[in-house]
Amino acid sequence: MSNNSRVQLNVRVTKETSDKLDEIVEYYQQNTKLGRVYKGDVLTDIIDKSFEIMEKQKLRNY
Repeated sequence: MSNNSRVQLNVRVTKETSDKLDEIVEYYQQNTKLGRVYKGDVLTDIIDKSFEIMEKQKLRNY
Protein backbone atom coordinates (compact mmCIF):
# COMPACT_ATOMS: atom_id res chain seq x y z
CA MET A 1 0.00 0.00 0.00
CA SER A 2 1.65 3.19 -1.15
CA ASN A 3 -0.33 5.46 1.15
CA ASN A 4 0.10 4.56 4.82
CA SER A 5 -3.07 6.31 6.00
CA ARG A 6 -5.71 3.87 7.14
CA VAL A 7 -9.46 3.94 7.56
CA GLN A 8 -11.27 1.66 9.97
CA LEU A 9 -14.29 -0.09 8.52
CA ASN A 10 -16.86 -1.47 10.90
CA VAL A 11 -19.10 -3.89 9.06
CA ARG A 12 -21.53 -6.60 9.99
CA VAL A 13 -21.32 -9.86 8.08
CA THR A 14 -22.93 -13.23 8.54
CA LYS A 15 -21.20 -15.89 10.61
CA GLU A 16 -20.74 -17.86 7.40
CA THR A 17 -18.92 -14.95 5.75
CA SER A 18 -16.74 -14.47 8.82
CA ASP A 19 -15.86 -18.18 8.81
CA LYS A 20 -14.95 -17.96 5.12
CA LEU A 21 -12.67 -15.00 5.83
CA ASP A 22 -11.00 -16.94 8.63
CA GLU A 23 -10.40 -19.82 6.23
CA ILE A 24 -8.96 -17.49 3.59
CA VAL A 25 -6.66 -15.89 6.18
CA GLU A 26 -5.48 -19.34 7.23
CA TYR A 27 -4.84 -20.23 3.57
CA TYR A 28 -2.81 -17.05 3.06
CA GLN A 29 -0.87 -17.80 6.28
CA GLN A 30 0.01 -21.30 5.09
CA ASN A 31 0.84 -20.35 1.50
CA THR A 32 2.80 -17.11 1.83
CA LYS A 33 6.18 -16.38 3.30
CA LEU A 34 5.16 -12.98 4.68
CA GLY A 35 5.06 -13.90 8.34
CA ARG A 36 1.88 -13.13 10.27
CA VAL A 37 -1.14 -12.49 8.03
CA TYR A 38 -3.95 -10.26 9.25
CA LYS A 39 -7.58 -10.09 8.14
CA GLY A 40 -7.15 -6.48 7.04
CA ASP A 41 -4.23 -7.42 4.80
CA VAL A 42 -6.21 -10.26 3.23
CA LEU A 43 -9.24 -8.02 2.65
CA THR A 44 -6.98 -5.37 1.10
CA ASP A 45 -5.48 -7.96 -1.24
CA ILE A 46 -8.90 -9.29 -2.25
CA ILE A 47 -10.25 -5.79 -2.87
CA ASP A 48 -7.18 -4.74 -4.86
CA LYS A 49 -7.39 -7.83 -7.08
CA SER A 50 -11.14 -7.41 -7.56
CA PHE A 51 -10.63 -3.77 -8.47
CA GLU A 52 -8.01 -4.69 -11.09
CA ILE A 53 -10.40 -7.24 -12.63
CA MET A 54 -13.21 -4.69 -12.65
CA GLU A 55 -11.02 -2.07 -14.36
CA LYS A 56 -9.97 -4.56 -17.05
CA GLN A 57 -13.60 -5.51 -17.67
CA LYS A 58 -14.61 -1.86 -17.89
CA LEU A 59 -11.90 -1.23 -20.50
CA ARG A 60 -13.09 -4.19 -22.57
CA ASN A 61 -16.67 -2.92 -22.50
CA TYR A 62 -15.79 0.51 -23.89
